[in-house]
Amino acid sequence: MSREMEIALEAFWPVLKAGLVVTIPLSLLSFAIAMIIAVVTALARLSNISILRYIFGLYVWIFRGTPLLVQLFIVFFGLPNLGIVLDAWTASIITFSLNTGAYASESIRASIIAIPKGQWEAAESLGMTYWQVLRRIIAPQTIRISLPPVTNDFIDLVKGTSLVASITLADMFMIGQQITARTYEPLLIYSLVAAIYLLFITILTFMQGRLEKYASKYI
Repeated sequence: MSREMEIALEAFWPVLKAGLVVTIPLSLLSFAIAMIIAVVTALARLSNISILRYIFGLYVWIFRGTPLLVQLFIVFFGLPNLGIVLDAWTASIITFSLNTGAYASESIRASIIAIPKGQWEAAESLGMTYWQVLRRIIAPQTIRISLPPVTNDFIDLVKGTSLVASITLADMFMIGQQITARTYEPLLIYSLVAAIYLLFITILTFMQGRLEKYASKYI
């Protein structure tokens, strides 16, 4: 067995383990929080309350207009200057949740706007309240329309988690860096890391397709 093959086999499990222990849980937790933020933001920006539209619009503008890495550095390295010290895991979740929430909120907002206003008016004429219309009429259609772009945001989030290596969180990329420093095989190790990311994304893309088919049929 060649030296390169031995190194690749030795590195495979540590990198994969980091993906299963750090990358995937971090992505899932951040995305769950991001969805809550996205829904609240979308509804706030569509509300009749101008101050809410302004505040949440400012939030979306900031997080969509600045690089994710810069946001991560501000939260992890910058906030301690204000007396707010966060560990790498918490800083990562906060940053990814806010960033993904800003992007996903636009997809959700656009999906709500795409629903004809006549449906709102017809439901209200039947005596349904705002929240009943939203839950029974608007939400199911919004889920179906926004599902493709929102799941794309999740896939981007999974890939974006590689940035946490810059704030000392031992994800797949950091483990790859550590193995590279020991073996002096950057092409081999980083290609392995890329292959595992590709494996994760391929599985998620397949699940995305199945979910979209389910939504188009049953929602």
